[in-house]
Amino acid sequence: MGFLFPHSTWGPRPILLRRILLRALALAALLICMPAAEAETPIPGADVASIRAWLRANNPDLHAMQAEAEAAQARIYPAGALPDPMISVELQGIDADRPTLLPANVGSTTYSLKQPVPLWGKRGLAREIAGQQAYAVQLERDATALGLLAQAEQAYVRYWHARQSVVVVDRLIELLAQVEEVARVRYSVGVAAQQDSIRAQVARTTMQRERIERLTVRREAASTLNAVLGRPADAPLAEPAGEPILEVPAGSLAQALARLEDAQHPALQARLALAAAADTAARLQRRQRFPDITIGMGVMQRANRVDSLEVMLEVEIPLQRRARREREREAILMGDAARSRVQAIRNDLQGQLGQAWAQADSARDQRQLIEQTLLPQSQANFESALASYRVGDVDFGTLLESLEAWQGADLSRVDVRRDELLGAAAVRAIVGSVE
Repeated sequence: MGFLFPHSTWGPRPILLRRILLRALALAALLICMPAAEAETPIPGADVASIRAWLRANNPDLHAMQAEAEAAQARIYPAGALPDPMISVELQGIDADRPTLLPANVGSTTYSLKQPVPLWGKRGLAREIAGQQAYAVQLERDATALGLLAQAEQAYVRYWHARQSVVVVDRLIELLAQVEEVARVRYSVGVAAQQDSIRAQVARTTMQRERIERLTVRREAASTLNAVLGRPADAPLAEPAGEPILEVPAGSLAQALARLEDAQHPALQARLALAAAADTAARLQRRQRFPDITIGMGVMQRANRVDSLEVMLEVEIPLQRRARREREREAILMGDAARSRVQAIRNDLQGQLGQAWAQADSARDQRQLIEQTLLPQSQANFESALASYRVGDVDFGTLLESLEAWQGADLSRVDVRRDELLGAAAVRAIVGSVE
């Protein structure tokens, strides 16, 4: 038995079903792609570049300062714009017995429009001040970016150092296990005391405790790094792919100090821009000695007809001389203060640069000494002590001391490399760039 459906009720349904199906497929594709898009966002931590990229893209302080810089740019045009005009309506000849506000039912109605006009270049000076201040805000944002990048780089160096020190401790634990095995074998054949094996076990347990402390330091370093990046303290970080690469700009300390003298740092440039704005403000205050004008025009209505026109000119009378002189004095003093702050910041940056440069230089010299001399010597000493212990020429205490000296030198190498990188990050913040 079949059923027949009218064409008018069945025909549009396939089209409607196709539309629903297409929308469902589009929604499913969107839901499938969303996790993939999130997965494409790389987790920072593999190298310094990932840390810098995440900081620039996600740090809330930088976002706030960028918004403030854009807001300062938006203040430039209004600073030199004409004031808004004023329109007024004046009713005269209102009957006290039959008061009304209808213009046609009063004696006369005057409509006037007035426009204040600042003269003597005051609008241009006001716009110039706003531009200099906006430039200073942008430079302060760049200076803050340099500081935050240095903090992030230093936090990443500590994160890498904590992981690297754990690697050294793990190697020492493994070597102690090997030494313990040598002592156990010698004890089993009766050529060494049982105390040797026990001492190796004690040393190994001590290093396992050291490993726990180093892992705690690593977690703390990860939390600090996440805080600088503006992430939750327990957010995952990628494992460092290698040693951080922090290149200090080429040249000597004298050349770096010369760059500061030339006001290359954005903090110095910002203060210079504020000093220029203060000088321009002083010029604007001196222009306030000259009066501004207000021009206007009006129309008078009587009954239902225009009776007359009027033109107005108003001029300020500069009578408040003392107040004006005090404002000029304030502007001059603000300029002096801004120039003094320029020198203060220059001195502070020079001190920070000298300290960071010395730290990086000293750590680099120590690292080279350890890598080229101390590590080979301590390794050779351990290998010699191990060979001598195997034949009974040295006691176990000498072997243990040589092993601890060798691995202690390796830990010192990692520590001084950390200090070298921390100094390099500080130098980059002063003589580097935000790019």
